[in-house]
Amino acid sequence: MKSLNEIVDYTKTQAFDLNYTAARQWKSAEPARILVGYLPIYFPRELTHAANGLSVGIMGAGDGLQIIKGDAYYQSYICHLPRGIVELALNGHFDHIDGFIFPSICDVIRNLSGMFRILGKGKFVKYLDFPQNFRSNIGGLFYRNELQQVMDRIFEINQAKITTERLNQAIGLYNKNRRLIEQIYDIRQDYPWRLTFEDLYFIIRAGLVIPVEEHNVLLEETLDSIQTDLGEPMDKIKVVISGAFCEQPPIGLIKTVEMAGCYIVDDDLMLGSRWIQGDIADDTADPLGAIVEAYLNRSVFSSAVYDVDNPKGEKLVQLVKKRKADGVIFAAPSFCDPALLDRPTLQKACDDAGVRHINFQYHENTGQFKVIKEQVGTFSDSIKLWEEPLVAAGV
Repeated sequence: MKSLNEIVDYTKTQAFDLNYTAARQWKSAEPARILVGYLPIYFPRELTHAANGLSVGIMGAGDGLQIIKGDAYYQSYICHLPRGIVELALNGHFDHIDGFIFPSICDVIRNLSGMFRILGKGKFVKYLDFPQNFRSNIGGLFYRNELQQVMDRIFEINQAKITTERLNQAIGLYNKNRRLIEQIYDIRQDYPWRLTFEDLYFIIRAGLVIPVEEHNVLLEETLDSIQTDLGEPMDKIKVVISGAFCEQPPIGLIKTVEMAGCYIVDDDLMLGSRWIQGDIADDTADPLGAIVEAYLNRSVFSSAVYDVDNPKGEKLVQLVKKRKADGVIFAAPSFCDPALLDRPTLQKACDDAGVRHINFQYHENTGQFKVIKEQVGTFSDSIKLWEEPLVAAGV
């Protein structure tokens, strides 16, 4: 059993390994194994697992790679994420990955899938479109067909048939993964000093590049470590971060928010790992149908989801209340259309509910945080000095 420090050190290395060493080693252990890379935010990784594969989360280059070639492929007025990914692709970082999934998020991701086809990356490139109609007989059938196409493309590579038994087993493993993550968040809600958000981020992000069985063990050991009191509570406010669901902020920014007087008690940074709320049925004769049903009825709220009759603003306010947070930090990547277009609606919902908030923008290789630190520090101080806590106020 690893200590908490050992877990953090290990997962930090895995989370930011742009060569995906652990995934490559896992693949090389058996000839029939395959790797399927997927872009943010959500992809049902159960499908790949059931087909003797490993899903590899591709979250961008962050601040670990100088972007030179990638800038030549995109105009200046879009987010930074695709530039880093193209740089990685051109430098051979993805050569061991067999196929690529581009989930429907925005036009940038759609166009990036076309770029991979032009570059000839992988044995297949699939733009995975999600339904905007949430009726089972319409959107459900559409989504099931999309997932079946993914399964067919994987089968063409390794001839691994996804059986009912194997898919149910994979669903059970990822159910456990989400439950463990949620239990860690529940403990941090009341005792956030036991595990810094920076360390939690490393632990969750590492789960995108290592087998789920290994990640579940690490989560169990983390959960066991934070059951007892660690560290000392500090005079900080509790905040929820919203808008960082795709392009990830640099670690320096996360540390800046914490150092400026905030405990981050919930967020949407690695939202794909927590996308489905609750368990997916793992003992059914139609496990693919169970995955479809879970997306239609139990997806988390996000700017990447069409939310007719399910307003995101109310969901955000509910999350703030659940986590007993003092405010919201709207942090979005520059030029992120989904996040920035939703922000006014989300801010209004917070205003109506009396939830304090601030906002700023970033990109994945932002290097200067002084202005953000001052802004967040002022936000924290103003709440501690002058604002009545939301819980006490009955909000």
